[in-house]
Order: sequence, then structure tokens, then C-alpha cells
Amino acid sequence: MNKARGIVTGYHIVIEENEELGFVGSSVEIPTVSVIRNTPAKCYTAAQEALKVAVATMIECGKTPPQAFSAKKRNVQINIRVNGEEKLLLASASKMLGFKGLSDFVRTSAIERVLAM
Repeated sequence: MNKARGIVTGYHIVIEENEELGFVGSSVEIPTVSVIRNTPAKCYTAAQEALKVAVATMIECGKTPPQAFSAKKRNVQINIRVNGEEKLLLASASKMLGFKGLSDFVRTSAIERVLAM
């Protein structure tokens, strides 16, 4: 768990207020891990803990958890072509899984697939 704690320390946690739920916390690096609490402070602490568990589980399963986005600056661009139907399908999956945007979803999915090889 100490290794996971060290990795998660650099993660960017986003806290968003929700009228119905209170505060929703997630991270830029693993947007599918989210928590709901009634105060921003509790939400932040719970998000850190949930991320530690997720990263520890990844490590235990032999997977490589994502690095903090600040650790490596993205300065290279690639382009892919899709048809309209594929774009709608990907955008829908991206939103459903809690990603901030389609690019993050495509990049994360592709990297996870390569690392699983």
C-alpha cells in the first residue's frame, strides 16, 4: 500500500459540487474511480483512499497504474480517423465511463490494451 500511496500522491483530484449528491471526487488519471461525500474535505480524503485501493489492486494484479499527468508532459499529437457512428459510440462510452473527454478515453483505452499484452 505504501507504493500505491506514493503513486496516488501525484494524482490530480477533482472535486465537483452536485446539487443532489453533495460533492463528487475523481481523478484525472483514473476518472472511473469516484466518491461522493457531503463536504469537499471528506470527498478529497475519500478520493485519495479509493485511488490508493485501486492502484494497489492494479499493482497486485501485475498491471501498471497510470503516472500522474504532471509527471510526463504530452507534447506529441497523433490523429486517427473514424466514421460518424464510431465517433458517437466512442463519445458515449467515454461519457458513461466518466472520462473528461474523448481523447482521454481513447488514449487510456489504447495504453491499457498495450500494457495488457
